[in-house]
Amino acid sequence: MTIWFASGNQHKKAELEALLAGHTLKIPAEEGLGFDPDESGESFAENALIKARELYRLVSGLGSGPVIADDSGLCVDALGGRPGIRSARYGNTDGARLESGERNRLLLQELGDNPRRGARFVCAMVLLFNEDRFFIAQETLEGELIREERGKGGFGYDPILYLPQEGRTVAELGEDEKNRISHRGKAARIIAGILAGLS
Repeated sequence: MTIWFASGNQHKKAELEALLAGHTLKIPAEEGLGFDPDESGESFAENALIKARELYRLVSGLGSGPVIADDSGLCVDALGGRPGIRSARYGNTDGARLESGERNRLLLQELGDNPRRGARFVCAMVLLFNEDRFFIAQETLEGELIREERGKGGFGYDPILYLPQEGRTVAELGEDEKNRISHRGKAARIIAGILAGLS
Protein backbone atom coordinates (compact mmCIF):
# COMPACT_ATOMS: atom_id res chain seq x y z
CA MET A 1 0.00 0.00 0.00
CA THR A 2 1.17 3.53 -0.77
CA ILE A 3 0.90 5.80 2.26
CA TRP A 4 1.50 9.51 2.47
CA PHE A 5 3.60 10.56 5.44
CA ALA A 6 2.94 14.07 6.74
CA SER A 7 6.55 15.09 7.32
CA GLY A 8 9.57 16.63 5.69
CA ASN A 9 11.91 14.79 8.05
CA GLN A 10 13.90 12.15 6.14
CA HIS A 11 15.14 10.58 9.42
CA LYS A 12 11.54 9.97 10.52
CA LYS A 13 10.63 8.65 7.08
CA ALA A 14 13.50 6.16 7.13
CA GLU A 15 12.52 4.96 10.61
CA LEU A 16 8.87 4.58 9.64
CA GLU A 17 9.66 2.75 6.39
CA ALA A 18 11.61 0.19 8.38
CA LEU A 19 8.68 -0.24 10.76
CA LEU A 20 6.04 -0.47 8.03
CA ALA A 21 7.80 -2.99 5.82
CA GLY A 22 5.76 -3.87 2.76
CA HIS A 23 4.28 -0.40 2.43
CA THR A 24 5.58 2.50 0.33
CA LEU A 25 5.86 5.90 2.01
CA LYS A 26 5.76 9.21 0.17
CA ILE A 27 6.40 12.60 1.71
CA PRO A 28 5.09 15.87 0.23
CA ALA A 29 8.50 17.31 -0.71
CA GLU A 30 9.27 14.29 -2.90
CA GLU A 31 6.24 15.16 -5.02
CA GLY A 32 6.97 18.89 -5.08
CA LEU A 33 4.13 19.70 -2.70
CA GLY A 34 4.40 22.55 -0.24
CA PHE A 35 3.43 21.34 3.22
CA ASP A 36 3.75 23.57 6.28
CA PRO A 37 0.87 22.93 8.70
CA ASP A 38 0.12 25.23 11.60
CA GLU A 39 0.74 22.96 14.58
CA SER A 40 -1.64 24.83 16.86
CA GLY A 41 -2.84 21.89 18.93
CA GLU A 42 -2.39 21.60 22.67
CA SER A 43 -1.30 17.96 22.63
CA PHE A 44 0.77 15.57 20.52
CA ALA A 45 -2.42 13.84 19.32
CA GLU A 46 -4.06 17.12 18.27
CA ASN A 47 -0.99 18.20 16.30
CA ALA A 48 -0.67 14.80 14.59
CA LEU A 49 -4.31 15.00 13.53
CA ILE A 50 -3.89 18.56 12.25
CA LYS A 51 -0.96 17.41 10.07
CA ALA A 52 -2.80 14.31 8.84
CA ARG A 53 -5.92 16.25 7.86
CA GLU A 54 -3.97 18.99 6.09
CA LEU A 55 -1.97 16.51 4.04
CA TYR A 56 -5.14 14.53 3.23
CA ARG A 57 -6.73 17.69 1.82
CA LEU A 58 -3.57 18.37 -0.18
CA VAL A 59 -3.33 14.93 -1.79
CA SER A 60 -6.97 13.81 -1.90
CA GLY A 61 -7.20 14.50 -5.62
CA LEU A 62 -4.07 12.50 -6.42
CA GLY A 63 -5.58 9.04 -6.05
CA SER A 64 -3.79 8.71 -2.76
CA GLY A 65 -3.86 6.03 -0.13
CA PRO A 66 -4.16 6.78 3.58
CA VAL A 67 -2.12 9.39 5.42
CA ILE A 68 0.11 8.87 8.43
CA ALA A 69 1.21 11.76 10.61
CA ASP A 70 3.03 11.87 13.88
CA ASP A 71 3.90 14.44 16.46
CA SER A 72 6.60 13.69 18.96
CA GLY A 73 8.81 15.36 21.47
CA LEU A 74 10.66 15.21 24.76
CA CYS A 75 8.83 15.76 28.04
CA VAL A 76 11.00 16.57 31.07
CA ASP A 77 9.50 16.04 34.53
CA ALA A 78 11.48 18.80 36.26
CA LEU A 79 10.42 21.31 33.59
CA GLY A 80 6.71 20.59 33.93
CA GLY A 81 6.66 18.50 30.77
CA ARG A 82 8.50 21.00 28.60
CA PRO A 83 9.61 21.24 25.88
CA GLY A 84 6.81 18.79 24.98
CA ILE A 85 4.89 19.69 21.84
CA ARG A 86 7.34 22.54 21.24
CA SER A 87 10.40 20.27 21.23
CA ALA A 88 11.40 21.07 17.63
CA ARG A 89 10.90 24.79 18.26
CA TYR A 90 12.53 24.88 21.69
CA GLY A 91 14.85 27.87 22.02
CA ASN A 92 13.74 29.48 18.76
CA THR A 93 14.11 33.25 18.56
CA ASP A 94 12.59 35.42 15.84
CA GLY A 95 11.68 32.31 13.86
CA ALA A 96 15.28 31.06 13.68
CA ARG A 97 15.47 27.35 14.55
CA LEU A 98 18.32 26.04 16.66
CA GLU A 99 20.38 23.06 15.53
CA SER A 100 19.88 19.84 17.50
CA GLY A 101 23.13 20.22 19.44
CA GLU A 102 22.25 23.78 20.40
CA ARG A 103 18.82 22.69 21.63
CA ASN A 104 20.36 19.89 23.67
CA ARG A 105 22.85 22.22 25.33
CA LEU A 106 20.15 24.80 26.05
CA LEU A 107 17.90 22.18 27.63
CA LEU A 108 20.68 20.78 29.82
CA GLN A 109 21.63 24.31 30.85
CA GLU A 110 18.03 25.03 31.85
CA LEU A 111 17.83 21.80 33.83
CA GLY A 112 21.17 22.54 35.49
CA ASP A 113 22.02 20.40 38.52
CA ASN A 114 18.42 19.50 39.25
CA PRO A 115 18.48 15.92 40.60
CA ARG A 116 15.14 15.18 38.96
CA ARG A 117 16.31 13.86 35.58
CA GLY A 118 13.28 11.81 34.52
CA ALA A 119 12.13 12.41 30.94
CA ARG A 120 10.43 10.60 28.11
CA PHE A 121 9.96 10.73 24.40
CA VAL A 122 6.28 10.79 23.40
CA CYS A 123 4.91 9.97 19.96
CA ALA A 124 1.31 10.30 18.81
CA MET A 125 0.72 8.69 15.41
CA VAL A 126 -2.40 9.07 13.30
CA LEU A 127 -3.52 6.79 10.48
CA LEU A 128 -6.15 8.73 8.54
CA PHE A 129 -8.36 7.40 5.76
CA ASN A 130 -10.57 10.48 5.47
CA GLU A 131 -11.54 13.53 7.52
CA ASP A 132 -13.72 11.49 9.86
CA ARG A 133 -12.11 8.03 9.84
CA PHE A 134 -8.81 7.75 11.64
CA PHE A 135 -6.91 5.87 14.32
CA ILE A 136 -4.50 7.31 16.90
CA ALA A 137 -1.76 5.49 18.82
CA GLN A 138 0.34 7.25 21.46
CA GLU A 139 3.42 5.69 23.07
CA THR A 140 6.45 6.69 25.17
CA LEU A 141 10.10 5.83 25.71
CA GLU A 142 11.09 6.42 29.32
CA GLY A 143 14.57 7.51 30.37
CA GLU A 144 16.57 10.16 32.17
CA LEU A 145 18.62 13.12 31.02
CA ILE A 146 22.39 12.91 31.28
CA ARG A 147 24.64 15.96 31.58
CA GLU A 148 26.35 15.84 28.17
CA GLU A 149 25.72 14.27 24.79
CA ARG A 150 26.69 10.65 24.15
CA GLY A 151 26.44 8.75 20.88
CA LYS A 152 26.39 9.58 17.19
CA GLY A 153 23.23 7.81 16.03
CA GLY A 154 19.67 9.01 15.84
CA PHE A 155 18.77 12.68 15.81
CA GLY A 156 17.30 15.44 17.94
CA TYR A 157 17.43 14.80 21.66
CA ASP A 158 18.63 11.18 21.27
CA PRO A 159 22.17 11.89 22.60
CA ILE A 160 20.93 13.18 25.97
CA LEU A 161 18.20 10.66 26.84
CA TYR A 162 19.79 7.80 28.76
CA LEU A 163 17.96 4.47 29.01
CA PRO A 164 18.87 2.75 32.31
CA GLN A 165 17.49 -0.58 31.09
CA GLU A 166 19.85 -0.45 28.09
CA GLY A 167 22.81 1.24 29.78
CA ARG A 168 23.08 3.61 26.80
CA THR A 169 21.60 6.77 25.35
CA VAL A 170 19.15 6.52 22.48
CA ALA A 171 21.92 7.83 20.19
CA GLU A 172 24.09 4.85 21.15
CA LEU A 173 21.52 2.31 19.95
CA GLY A 174 21.61 0.67 16.54
CA GLU A 175 18.68 1.42 14.26
CA ASP A 176 17.06 -1.99 14.81
CA GLU A 177 17.45 -1.64 18.57
CA LYS A 178 15.97 1.83 18.53
CA ASN A 179 13.01 0.78 16.40
CA ARG A 180 12.31 -2.09 18.77
CA ILE A 181 11.89 0.07 21.89
CA SER A 182 11.30 3.64 20.74
CA HIS A 183 8.14 5.66 21.20
CA ARG A 184 7.77 5.90 17.42
CA GLY A 185 8.47 2.20 16.97
CA LYS A 186 5.80 1.21 19.47
CA ALA A 187 3.21 3.54 17.94
CA ALA A 188 4.09 2.40 14.41
CA ARG A 189 3.63 -1.26 15.32
CA ILE A 190 0.12 -0.47 16.55
CA ILE A 191 -0.60 1.35 13.27
CA ALA A 192 0.91 -1.55 11.29
CA GLY A 193 -1.41 -3.91 13.14
CA ILE A 194 -4.39 -1.78 12.22
CA LEU A 195 -3.31 -1.73 8.56
CA ALA A 196 -2.91 -5.50 8.58
CA GLY A 197 -6.32 -5.98 10.12
CA LEU A 198 -7.97 -3.79 7.49
CA SER A 199 -6.29 -5.38 4.47
